[in-house]
Amino acid sequence: VQLQASGGGLVQAGGSLRLSCAASARTFSRHALAWFRQAPGKEREFVAAISWSGGTTHYADSVKGRFTISRDNAKNTVYLQMNSLKPEDTAVYHCAAAERDSSWYTGLINGMAYWGKGTLVTVSS
Repeated sequence: VQLQASGGGLVQAGGSLRLSCAASARTFSRHALAWFRQAPGKEREFVAAISWSGGTTHYADSVKGRFTISRDNAKNTVYLQMNSLKPEDTAVYHCAAAERDSSWYTGLINGMAYWGKGTLVTVSS
């Protein structure tokens, strides 16, 4: 599975961005997906995850209520809508996919199987 994130950029605090991640796999609809981020000098952290069908989502407490993860299986794409952005949201954002037929929870516990190159989000104060 090849993943490519896009949509990052520079935005003022309080603004919004929507990230996209396009995948190459024909089995896209059988992979749980997630977004992670890594800020300068910090470890990578989990942001949000979504199940195969999109019916179940899970968020880090730091983004709950502000970010929304969604997917379009017909377009092999996962999205991250980010609202009310804060300077502390500044990071490189990566999308990732779990092994086929595995849950997002298993992916978080055992490690996601596939990673894409990130896209930089910078939030100015």
